Amino acid sequence: MSFSAEEGWSAWPAPAKLNLFLHVIGRRADGYHLLQTVFHLLDWGDTVHLRPRADGVIRRASTLAGVAEHDDLVVRAARRLREHVGQPGLGADIAVDKRIPLGGGLGGGSSDAATVLVGLDRLWGLGLGNDVLAGLGLALGADVPVFVRGRSAFAEGIGEALTPLELTPTDYLVVDPGVGVPTGELFRAPELTRDMPPLTIRGFLSGEPTRNAFEPVVRARFPAVARVFDWLAPHGEPRLSGSGGAVFMPVGSEGAGLVAACPAGMRAWIARGIDRSPLLTAAAGGSMA
Repeated sequence: MSFSAEEGWSAWPAPAKLNLFLHVIGRRADGYHLLQTVFHLLDWGDTVHLRPRADGVIRRASTLAGVAEHDDLVVRAARRLREHVGQPGLGADIAVDKRIPLGGGLGGGSSDAATVLVGLDRLWGLGLGNDVLAGLGLALGADVPVFVRGRSAFAEGIGEALTPLELTPTDYLVVDPGVGVPTGELFRAPELTRDMPPLTIRGFLSGEPTRNAFEPVVRARFPAVARVFDWLAPHGEPRLSGSGGAVFMPVGSEGAGLVAACPAGMRAWIARGIDRSPLLTAAAGGSMA
C-alpha cells in the first residue's frame, strides 16, 4: 500500500526503548507494582503513517498479527484523543511499519500509541501539549508517557513519574530471541522479587549495582531467551529489556561481528541510545515527510 504525501499521508517516528535496569520495589493497594527504571530511547523503531479524515472514521490501514483492530493501541489512542476533545467528526487512517518485535520489552506498542497521540494532536490542530497527551497515554499503558515526552528518563511509580536524564550516547547490540514474552505472566510470577531496595538517581549515575528483576524469571521460563544470554555472556554483560524477551548489551567495534555471528533463530542489530526522541523533531516540523 502506498503512503505518499500526495495521497495525504505523513510519516511519524515511533522509537524503541531499552530499560537499562528494572527494579520492583513494592506494590500499591490496587495491586499495581511499584517500579524504578531508566528508559534509554533508541534511534531505531517503527514508523507510523497517519492520514486525517473528516468523516469520523478511525481505521487501521495495516494489519498486526494476533491483534484485532479494536484492541490495537494505535486505534485506541486515536479514539481516546478524539473522545477527550469531544469532536466526533475527527477521523484518521493509521498504518504502522512494524520493526519492533512484539513481546520484546522494547516498547513498540506504547511508542506507536504515543506517536499517534502526538501526530494527531498536530494534524487535527488540537494543540493540547505533552502534559495532556502524556496523561491520556497513561490510561493506555504505563510506558506511553515517556514516548510522548520524548526524553530518556529515570522512571518511578508504575513507570509514569519521569525525570529526564542526560545519558552517554551508547551503541547497543539488541537481540530478538524469536519469542514474545507476555508481560502479565511475569508480573504474576510467584518467584518475582517484589521488595528490592529503592535506588536514587544519584545512586544510578554514580554506578550503584542494578539489575532487571524479571531476568531470572524470563530465563527460567523461556529457553530461547536463556540461549541469548549464554551466547552473549562471553562478550560482555547482557541484560533483559523491560518485561519482555529482548536482550541488549553495550558494544563497540565488535558489535558488527556479533551481528554477523548471530545464531539461527535469533535476530540481532545495532541501535544507538539517544536522549531526545525523533518524534519531538517531527512534531515541531509536522512529520518526517
